[in-house]
Amino acid sequence: MRVVSLLFHDVFVGDPGESGFSSPAADRYKLSVGEFEQQLSVLHRSHLTPRSSSTHSSHSVRLTFDDGGASYYTIVADRLEQLGWRGYCFVPTDFIGRTGFLSAAQIRELDARGHLIGTHSASHPARFSALSRVEMRCEWADSRKALEDVLGRPVTTGSVPGGYFSRAVARAAADAGLQRLFNSEPVRSTRPIDGCTVAGRFAIRRGAAPDFSRKLVHRAPWTRWCACAAWRTKGLFKPLLGDSYPRVADWIQSRV
Repeated sequence: MRVVSLLFHDVFVGDPGESGFSSPAADRYKLSVGEFEQQLSVLHRSHLTPRSSSTHSSHSVRLTFDDGGASYYTIVADRLEQLGWRGYCFVPTDFIGRTGFLSAAQIRELDARGHLIGTHSASHPARFSALSRVEMRCEWADSRKALEDVLGRPVTTGSVPGGYFSRAVARAAADAGLQRLFNSEPVRSTRPIDGCTVAGRFAIRRGAAPDFSRKLVHRAPWTRWCACAAWRTKGLFKPLLGDSYPRVADWIQSRV
């Protein structure tokens, strides 16, 4: 069975600005606690067992979380563990310890509790794929070292910030020692690039139907096809629109 990787971001109680990055683009991907619990509940009732850092058998879903916001520690991890699950937590290391982001102590505790900690770059560049090859490699290498200093062990998994992926991004990740890299392309397939396995993910946005995660994972190819169509359509405009992109992307998403 091919694994479906789901992409979550922060989870908030009252305001999206509580955790992680705060901007119109970032807030579109933050779920309220209620929305997040609905997604988990439906997945759990479908008898799905997420693959985690401590589980390496063939399961049908991975739960990944970008941006390294404090909500992974204060909300997400507890909810996952109540179901016996663990997640992938990707951290932009320049933000460790800042207000709204995970601290080094929290990262170490999450690792000890069985969550997989990976890099989400060092500085979370707005357009990662527009960086030079040297800059890309530094982002991956510096963030790997920072996390390895926190955890005291190798870090070989990462995710691309902002969805700006290219083969050069994967090659730079491989050069920096990453073995698996998640991007935001909504596909189940994986592919090797210079020894680094690249995996796509299906993003869960605020306002998604309560059973959207289940449909992506559990025999709903039409839902996956629509997600892919929306992603490819938005990709045509993303490099051109700059700050206007979130508004146009929302309009496209509502019509696909």
